[in-house]
Amino acid sequence: MNTITTTHFQFPGQKSVYRGKVREVYNINDELLVMIATDRLSAFDVVLPKGIPYKGQILNQIATKFMHLTQDIVPNWLIATPDPNVAVGHLCEPFKVEMVIRGYLSGHAAREYASGKRTICGVIMPEGLKENDKFPTPIITPTTKADNGSHDEDISREAILANSIVSEEDYLVLEKYTRDLYQRGTEIAAGRGLILVDTKYEFGKTKEGKIVLIDEIHTPDSSRYFYADDYQKRQNNGEEQKQLSKEFVRRWLIENGFQGKDGQQIPDMSDEYIQTVSDRYIELYENIIGEEFVKADISDINQRIEKNVIDFLNR
Repeated sequence: MNTITTTHFQFPGQKSVYRGKVREVYNINDELLVMIATDRLSAFDVVLPKGIPYKGQILNQIATKFMHLTQDIVPNWLIATPDPNVAVGHLCEPFKVEMVIRGYLSGHAAREYASGKRTICGVIMPEGLKENDKFPTPIITPTTKADNGSHDEDISREAILANSIVSEEDYLVLEKYTRDLYQRGTEIAAGRGLILVDTKYEFGKTKEGKIVLIDEIHTPDSSRYFYADDYQKRQNNGEEQKQLSKEFVRRWLIENGFQGKDGQQIPDMSDEYIQTVSDRYIELYENIIGEEFVKADISDINQRIEKNVIDFLNR
């Protein structure tokens, strides 16, 4: 199974490379960023040892689609997508927080709630909720943006401002953009028969000081979706929700004794299991975007990406 899990390109004008959990970002002349979505899979802030075929293409194409569908309400960094795995955009200085917004008690918030906590990131969660119940209004629960692969940490609005991580003026813009994007994402999802449960956004500033959306948006790595048609019936019956996100990978890891904690070993992922994860990501793409997924040629992914990016930069 041919995948791309790391890159070692030398592009014209290349100044530096930043390697995130999933994406590798090349700085071109301190003006452009070439962002390559690899096939790496991360869970519990740990990069798993094997790549997932087509995952990078899927994430890049979903993010690109949603950048175009939201650019009328929030400006973004994107300029072009010269390759199925690549986005090129303006160089920005990222804010050191991720803006997480939750419409439902799911995932991390549900685990915190089940442990008895009723406050997350300084936001009070109502009593009497079941897992996956809808919040009265969506809540913003930011995290610190971790460097060097360390864990992201919950942080409150008050702590962000008190520690001058983001200025109050800028943070008000981030909050407004987060709510506007989530509202648009919710509307688009509803048109696909889905519920956008929760998601996260990252923002940066251009050289001119403009706040823009960066990185990914509404992908299954950054978001959780439920199927809308039987959501309420499942809630009423106390059943698990059928969902579109990489939560199925987290659940598999938990069942196999791994939650990213010290001393835990990542379970072996067989080729058969890897194939099921790839198939699931394709299913996610087709449901979220509403179009058939077209597989790119992966006979030599590195050569394909290198040629497409260099051709773009030379233009």
